[in-house]
Amino acid sequence: MKRSWVPPTTWTVLGASAMTTVGILPVFLLSSQSVFVRADLDFDERRFGVAVSAFFVAAAASVLLGGGLVDRWGRRTSTAVAGLLTAAGGFGVAWAARSWLVLTVAMVILGVANAACQVTSNVTMAKVVPPHRQGLGFGVKQAAIPLAITLAGLAVPTVGALLGWRWTFALTGFGGLAIALVSLRLPSATVAGSRPLGALDRPSTAALVTTMIAVSLASAAGNSLGAFVASWGFRVGLTPDVAGLLMATGSAVNLVVRVVSGHLADRRHGRNLPVVAAQMLIGAAALAVLSFPSEPTVVAAGLIAFAFGWSWPGLLLYAVVRVSRDAPGAASSYLQAGAFVGGAAGPALFGAVVAASGYETAWRVAAMLFAVAALLVIVARRMFIADLIARPPVHPIGYGGGRKAPAYTTPPRRLAQTGERGSSGTSTVGDASS
Repeated sequence: MKRSWVPPTTWTVLGASAMTTVGILPVFLLSSQSVFVRADLDFDERRFGVAVSAFFVAAAASVLLGGGLVDRWGRRTSTAVAGLLTAAGGFGVAWAARSWLVLTVAMVILGVANAACQVTSNVTMAKVVPPHRQGLGFGVKQAAIPLAITLAGLAVPTVGALLGWRWTFALTGFGGLAIALVSLRLPSATVAGSRPLGALDRPSTAALVTTMIAVSLASAAGNSLGAFVASWGFRVGLTPDVAGLLMATGSAVNLVVRVVSGHLADRRHGRNLPVVAAQMLIGAAALAVLSFPSEPTVVAAGLIAFAFGWSWPGLLLYAVVRVSRDAPGAASSYLQAGAFVGGAAGPALFGAVVAASGYETAWRVAAMLFAVAALLVIVARRMFIADLIARPPVHPIGYGGGRKAPAYTTPPRRLAQTGERGSSGTSTVGDASS
């Protein structure tokens, strides 16, 4: 039997990244080809906005209502469901969308499919990738988001120009079928999948909700940056080519920083949430500077905002999954819901502020959102740690930083049951982090 040159962990990370890309790609395909889609189906910008929002609203609702199902179903079933939903939505747009209403229904299906893809890939990373490689793995996985934006842009002059915009969605449908076929080779259940959903050991709901709000605010600011920085650059004097180059360079640097942040996370035991908060604060400072109408300022601040202010999603996801106990699907669903809500609402609110008060005010409001999100991440950090101390998980978790060994480790569950406390049970709240 020939030995594969690619380690199993690498295949897992690449598979999760591919699922992430396929899940989020349809909304970027719709945005990049909006002119052709609207001309073919004969509807205006308002209805186009509704179709895009329907994707994110469906994703947010389904990830909150059904995210925990992935923990119960196991990888095989959830992967199959994600693939079949993606295929149904992709082929629905390609072959059945002859009106705005049918297109919107198909985008709702694709939104649900995206939620299934994201949560399933998160659970796959948490269950299969070794703990000492999960930081890098989540960094690579979340780098799939800027990759999807790039692919959507390339689809216009290639597949779209040669075969028409419908075929770009048909390829998404074939991608969904490929995911469903891959599911046939996966184990039929996981350890958690064999247990009732209510019996799973879950992290603090209050901490997850706090983190979800932080993600919503930070995603609103980050998505506004991606949606409006080119228009702002053109307004202050940059040529369209330079503004486009600024976005492309910023996205490329962002991809690298996401991967490097994950790699560095694997070299320490926890203390990831303070790094996330620092990245958000750098983003806040960069957006505040970006509000000054100067070409050099916009270029420099824009690159910093892309590179660091929008580099936290993978690291935050990894930090929360580390303390998710038996329920990585349910835990990550809160983060994904926050990202979907922020992605849908952020650019719309930013545009409203621009119309009312101008770009300068809008950038400063976005900077405030980043700053508040950073504060909430620190609050959530303390809540997660307090929960680890009050309810030690079945499997001990190391946290609080440290290179060779964690600064703190949760005590065995039996200590909590007898009322005893480990050495980390009295003084870690202010000194440790996820």
